[in-house]
Amino acid sequence: MHFSIIIPTLNESAGIEACLLALQALRPACELIVADGGSVDDTVKLAAAWVDKVLVSKPGRASQMNFGAEKAIGDVLVFLHADTYLPGHALEQITAHLDDAHHWGRFDVQLSGQHFMLKIIAFMMNWRSRLTGIATGDQVLFVTRTAFTAAG
Repeated sequence: MHFSIIIPTLNESAGIEACLLALQALRPACELIVADGGSVDDTVKLAAAWVDKVLVSKPGRASQMNFGAEKAIGDVLVFLHADTYLPGHALEQITAHLDDAHHWGRFDVQLSGQHFMLKIIAFMMNWRSRLTGIATGDQVLFVTRTAFTAAG
């Protein structure tokens, strides 16, 4: 199974290198793609050294994600926000989850910070996802290319 991690960005120069550095251990099992929506800071320049592809698309997270998916070579697409980190052993967890009955998934969100409400917010986001099947980008979404293409 080959993975493409697609990161939509817009003016993420403050944290893009930390995000991409954390992903280097996953290579070469995955392709890293930054799909930039027209940053006016150094995001594209900083990202170039750490990824396989830097793409520039029209702005808008969905447009950027779709453009990245179109240019990706992996048979599993992983959508990751630039301020979000994958859990340990993420690729193994994704591989274990995907089968004939499961074509997509997401990870539980954990919010950083000390305020007690952050734990409650994370719990509610994860609970809503389990109940409704709706996930947010902060939860790291993954999908087989076949299912992504079939969804249009």
